[in-house]
Amino acid sequence: MRLGDICSKIGSGATPRGGKEAYSASGIPIIRSQNVLDWSFSSNGLAYLNDEQARTLSNVEVHQGDILLNITGDSVARACIVPSDVIPARVNQHVAILRPKEKANATFILAWLQTNKDLLLKLASSGATRNALTKRMLEGLDINLPSIDIQNHIAALISLIQSKINLNMQLNGYLLELATTRFEQALFKSNRVVRLGDIVKLEDSKRVPLNSRDRDARKGPYPYYGATSIMDYVDDYLFDGIRVLLGEDGSVIDESGRPILQYVWGKYWVNNHAHILAAASDYSLEAIYIALQRTPISHIVTGAVQRKISQRNLNKLKLEMPDAKSLEYLQDIFAAYRCNCEENRGLVSLRDALLPKLMSGEIDVSKIDVAQLNSHLAEY
Repeated sequence: MRLGDICSKIGSGATPRGGKEAYSASGIPIIRSQNVLDWSFSSNGLAYLNDEQARTLSNVEVHQGDILLNITGDSVARACIVPSDVIPARVNQHVAILRPKEKANATFILAWLQTNKDLLLKLASSGATRNALTKRMLEGLDINLPSIDIQNHIAALISLIQSKINLNMQLNGYLLELATTRFEQALFKSNRVVRLGDIVKLEDSKRVPLNSRDRDARKGPYPYYGATSIMDYVDDYLFDGIRVLLGEDGSVIDESGRPILQYVWGKYWVNNHAHILAAASDYSLEAIYIALQRTPISHIVTGAVQRKISQRNLNKLKLEMPDAKSLEYLQDIFAAYRCNCEENRGLVSLRDALLPKLMSGEIDVSKIDVAQLNSHLAEY
């Protein structure tokens, strides 16, 4: 049957008059594409509408159990189920609402969308200009819908794994909050201003990315960070260890002017569109990461057309730092953070390996003991 036959609503929202400048600091949430991740929802950068703006978008109100699907841009085909704590909410024009009917399980449909993501990406790229999924495309998708009992069983299995992933993500959010709070407490007791270039080493990736849109070429044995273009995987350019990444493009700044950073570890590649920061002083990289997160950097961005953060300006950036010894505990907090992330990588691999077998019927879900799996995941 068609996706349109099993959903009571498939449709995107709109941006209120005045665009993002009209957003409020509080009120009714408006969900944008940046909030919709694969399988999970991010509250980072969540915008709000006042009551009057929300009333004008009442036809795109999000309900409990709705599936959110990004339908335009680089994040097209990312999907998740809306969390209950952001309801009532609205969506903008880059996000579609899929509202399953009574005999369709939302988690099963989300799993189907994830399993068929390559198809969605192919459809989205068929347009003449930018990636986009239309309402007509979505309504016409053929979906093999088993009985509601089988849907519920598959959904229960996937939800068990996803709930553990989400819990680890939530714990990591608390860990980062704790790290920031402890940093600010230490800063209150001792405060000094240092140049970033005096406490870090800026490393060079030495790798020019290839201009290719082949998504499969980005799938290597190690993570790849940088712009959307790809690189050929050469071990000579493989990094190993803890680093902080900051894009050289001036757009990698949040609405408050602070940098959007990546804290990475292990083995990985980085292309030449990111600054790579390594520790080079008594300060741990974790301390530098927290300090950078709370430091506005808009003033070091140059260029009227092509916005850029140069190494020279980055080195001159001034940070408020406490005494280095008062921040040693940060390494223990981030060790727990990395442990949760590594556990999630294993859980994601388990989920992604199970999913196609469950959806195709290769695995008989009636023979899987959900309680036993739940016990196993509790110890994962």
